[in-house]
Amino acid sequence: MLKKLIALFTLCLLFQTMLLAQSNMTNNYMIYDAAQHKTIQLSELISHLQKAQVVFFGEDHNDAVAHYLEDTLLKALVQSNKPVALSLEMFETDCQAPLNEYVAGYISEKQFLASARPWNNYADYKPMIETAKLYHLPVIAANAPRRYVNMVHQNGVASLMQLDKLSKSYLPPLPFTEAQQAYQQKFEKIMGGHEQFNQNMFDAQNLWDATMANSIYRFWKKHKSFTIFQVNGRFHSDDKLGTYARLQALAPKLKMMNISCFSDTQFEHPDWKQFQNLADFVIITNPSVPKTF
Repeated sequence: MLKKLIALFTLCLLFQTMLLAQSNMTNNYMIYDAAQHKTIQLSELISHLQKAQVVFFGEDHNDAVAHYLEDTLLKALVQSNKPVALSLEMFETDCQAPLNEYVAGYISEKQFLASARPWNNYADYKPMIETAKLYHLPVIAANAPRRYVNMVHQNGVASLMQLDKLSKSYLPPLPFTEAQQAYQQKFEKIMGGHEQFNQNMFDAQNLWDATMANSIYRFWKKHKSFTIFQVNGRFHSDDKLGTYARLQALAPKLKMMNISCFSDTQFEHPDWKQFQNLADFVIITNPSVPKTF
């Protein structure tokens, strides 16, 4: 009996801590509207996003404030008059079935996690999955299976052509197009310059982008009334390159918006001009908030 009381007390304390953390999140981010050259409130951002068909939320994967905002924005979009779908880099296309089954309530969370190969920090994305489950939202497992990314990294992009029909069904139509030059230059920069450039590594990156763009596009073709909320690492959508650019090429008339969210030491007094080309909306989070990993 005592053990049960202690467990219950611990659970209540944890719940209170989570509520306190969420209430404090509202003071730990600033939102900049690049088109209007001004900071805006969350309610204004939501109003803008409701006009989009696809919203890219580019995150740093360990940013607790970003994860709070993602679920907050998803819930806000659900309250609009349009149907909403969630699309995630964090799940791979061949895990779509267990993802569908869990969101529909057919299988347990334990079965879902055993089958869907979630990221180690699944706890960061669980709130969005539970929101989707609560509101019966479609969830798109958008990313390329890791085994095929590893194939490209080890053996080159042409190796994908050896796959059978079933395996290729988890990927975009092959061969996929080359990335924009600006994207390659950006990739080279983070890898340490042109001398350090590795074509196979870059093609593996492009496979991620092409697969996510194709996953979103395939869903949109069948559900054109939906707003699709895509969450990915911000390199995939910053500067409207990567996945963003590939989706735009597939559907030039799509109304798309992107958000770039990251912590920065300039949080108190940001130089927005330094960041304004990254996205339609830039969110800077407080770097003093502990990371999730």
